[in-house]
Amino acid sequence: MTQERPTIAVFGSSRPKPGSEAYAQAVTVGRRLAEAGFAVATGGYEGTMAAVSQGAAEAGGHVVGVGCHRIEAYRGAVLNPYVVEAVHYDSLTERLLHLVRHNDGMVVLPGGIGTLSELALSWSFLQVGEIEPRPLVLLGDLWQQTLDAFQISEWLDDQDRSLLSFARTPEEVVEKLLAFGR
Repeated sequence: MTQERPTIAVFGSSRPKPGSEAYAQAVTVGRRLAEAGFAVATGGYEGTMAAVSQGAAEAGGHVVGVGCHRIEAYRGAVLNPYVVEAVHYDSLTERLLHLVRHNDGMVVLPGGIGTLSELALSWSFLQVGEIEPRPLVLLGDLWQQTLDAFQISEWLDDQDRSLLSFARTPEEVVEKLLAFGR
């Protein structure tokens, strides 16, 4: 990436529309990240990806969109207009690996199957050391509710749980990113 700011990958849904609460919250996340000196990288398309990009761009931030031909063929999607640095891959797998590996921290907004897969891969890569330690911040009640049953099982230890950080607001997301490693 050509910019000098630390990059935060933000994962989220393509479904929220402008005017929705989820979209507005994602705009705030993008704005707060840019104001804190971060660049943002998203999947680059619509929904919360566009919202984060919008918020970051309006605050003078650098916006990276990571797209892939498979999604463009599936949905007819195009990168959102706030993207200033585009990265394209042929497959969804390559796109996902780029987003998970090429960042200084990750934020997971509420989302569906794609967002869940981004969360799971990020968490797994952190667990086994596939990527260097970095913050993985989950925003909102959805992820806490989703992972509650899984986290109390015999399958996770405290070290696995400690790789996740939960935030309730966009401001808390930024606080957790800035506090990582202190």
